[in-house]
Amino acid sequence: MSKSILINEVGLRDGLQIQPKFVPTSGKLEIALQLIEAGIKSFEAASFVSPKAVPQMSDASDLFKSLPKKDNIYYSALLFNQKGYERALESGAKSIAIALASTEKMNMANIRMSLPDAINNLGTLIKMAKNDGLDARAYISTALGCPYEGNVSSETVINLADKMFELGADKIAIADTIGSGGPALVEEVVGKAANKFGAENLIVHFHDTRALGLINAWVALKIGVTEFDTSLGGLGGCPFAPGAAGNLATEDLAFMLEDSGYDTGINISKVREAVLIAERYTGQKL
Repeated sequence: MSKSILINEVGLRDGLQIQPKFVPTSGKLEIALQLIEAGIKSFEAASFVSPKAVPQMSDASDLFKSLPKKDNIYYSALLFNQKGYERALESGAKSIAIALASTEKMNMANIRMSLPDAINNLGTLIKMAKNDGLDARAYISTALGCPYEGNVSSETVINLADKMFELGADKIAIADTIGSGGPALVEEVVGKAANKFGAENLIVHFHDTRALGLINAWVALKIGVTEFDTSLGGLGGCPFAPGAAGNLATEDLAFMLEDSGYDTGINISKVREAVLIAERYTGQKL
C-alpha cells in the first residue's frame, strides 16, 4: 500500500494575498469548490487581518461562512491578534494558524511586534484556541532565511518551535518564506526538528524562488514529513517579505508524489482546472 501524503492548499490565503486584483468572495469560493472536486481536503482558507494591510483578505468572514461544511474537509484561518481570533471564531473557523517569524526585523515588518512580544501574543492565541476546542498550528516563518537579517541558525528555529509546542500548538510548520533555502539547509533544519519533535508533528512550507521547491520537498519527505503546504499554480508570496516569490505549485508536488508511488488523493487534471479559474480572476498567467 502506498504511503499517504497530505497536501494543504494555501492558495486561497497565501496565494491570493499579494494579488493586486481583488478576487471576490464568489471567485474564491469557485476556486475552493474546484479544488475540493480535485480531492483537496485541507485548506488554509483565509487570514483574519487588517483589510488595510491585506485588502485581498477583507472578505475572510464571508468566505469562511460560505465554504461547504464537510467532516472530511479541514479549513484553517491565519491570524495574529485577539481581534482576528474573535472574527475567525464568529465566522465558524475550527482551526487557526499563527505565524512567528524567526527574526526581530521580520516580526516588526509582519506584525509590528518584537520577537519576545510576538511569542507572548501568539502563545496567548494558541491557548485561547485550545480552550475553545480549536486546532492550532504554529508557523515558524523565515525559518530558512530572512529578507532583513539573512541566515537563521537551526538552533533558533528549533528553540522557537519548542516554545510554540510548549504553549499548546498541535503542529509546527517550518516555512521558507522567501524561498532562500536549499536541500542541505532543509536536511539540517527539518532533520533536527524531526529528531526532536517527530516528523509526524511537522508541516513544511516551501516557496519556489530559486526553483528548489520540489527538491526541498523531496528532502523533507525522505526525513519523514507527510504534510506539505502548496498553492495552485504556484500563486503566492508574502507582502511583507521582499523577494518572496510564489509557493511550490500544488500540481507539481502532487505529480512528483504520485509518480513516485505516494498517495495524495488528488486529481491533477482537476487542479489544473482550478488554476484556470484562478487565472481568470487574478488576471495572471500561472
